[in-house]
Amino acid sequence: MNAVNAAPSGSLPPLVEPAAELSRDEVARYSRHLIIPDVGMDGQKRLKNARVLFIGAGGLGSPALMYLAAAGVGTIGIVEFDEVDTSNLQRQIIHGRSDVGRPKGESARESIREINEHVEVRLHEMRLDTTNAVELFSQYDLILDGTDNFATRYLVNDAAILAHKPYVWGSIYRFEGQASVFWEDAPDDRGLNYRDLYPEAPPPGMVPSCAEGGVLGVLCSSIGSIMATEAIKLITGIGESLLGRLMVYDALDMTYRTIKLRRDPDRVPVTELIDYDAFCGVVSDEGVAAAAGSTITATELRDLMGTESGVALVDVREPVEWDIVHIPGAVLIPKGRILSGEALAELPQNKRIVLHCKTGIRSAEALAAVKKAGFADAVHLQGGVIAWANQVDPTLPVY
Repeated sequence: MNAVNAAPSGSLPPLVEPAAELSRDEVARYSRHLIIPDVGMDGQKRLKNARVLFIGAGGLGSPALMYLAAAGVGTIGIVEFDEVDTSNLQRQIIHGRSDVGRPKGESARESIREINEHVEVRLHEMRLDTTNAVELFSQYDLILDGTDNFATRYLVNDAAILAHKPYVWGSIYRFEGQASVFWEDAPDDRGLNYRDLYPEAPPPGMVPSCAEGGVLGVLCSSIGSIMATEAIKLITGIGESLLGRLMVYDALDMTYRTIKLRRDPDRVPVTELIDYDAFCGVVSDEGVAAAAGSTITATELRDLMGTESGVALVDVREPVEWDIVHIPGAVLIPKGRILSGEALAELPQNKRIVLHCKTGIRSAEALAAVKKAGFADAVHLQGGVIAWANQVDPTLPVY
């Protein structure tokens, strides 16, 4: 991270030209905006004329999309290919109970239409990738990224650079959130991008996703609202943008702080899109090598557990995850204790070791350490406890 403490360096010009007019109904609807001198008729017309694309209709997308719709952004695009799951309802407030099992994009579109019938919603029900990102971004004035994995974040950053678009970024984890604005082509040589903040992706497994580490549901509203605020400021040209600043929010301490960002002097210009999964390495090279030929399915594990020799089933998740659900007969040894070497002496010597986690990523990392310690016949469970619940014991809860 390239950061120094400093003050903001000035507002930016409006990103969008004003629409021709507001209807009588729109004047009544947006009256509380219109009487703010900094927004007024001109600012509201800019919002009406704006085309904003949000990546994801999840935790951050839910509040941001609803507030952008309520604010009168004329065209909102949503990139989303997932379906609503029960576990989403704790934080993804744009969806309700009746939406479980439905495409998130359709659910979000209905909620937006209920808020504001003047908004055009464009659904892009696809996975964002190197073949479609630049062309899609070119159709919009501003991009908002609320995704929770590094591969997509770097893809969004690089595609925004190539499409010459600014974007608002947000991130959440447990009780902390971050937000900033990136725009390589910003005026007055103020251009910054996500690679100035994170030149390299963190090592695999170092930063768990929200699915692995959890998130306080209401935190999404705090950061999502900030993202929507930054979008409105960019569109209308009011206030001090977060361009060049990283805002960090700690919900437990109830503190907000901003860190000045600077351009990485060693960065290489982005000229093309790359293989972002390989760049970020979802699983380390050691984990991939260890798992090759040493991975079993849930049904294979079930059959092994029924044999006379049996297996030693080791759960490498965290204690809070164990409390939610665990496979009968397993013992809990968190991954961190295995990687540090602290728990290697606790591993059984007389049975074949089968490691598992939630989905199979952490167990692959632990498997590399276990094999290095001499447990040559150790394996790990493909798909983790989720696969076990889906394929062997559907009575178990999933998270």
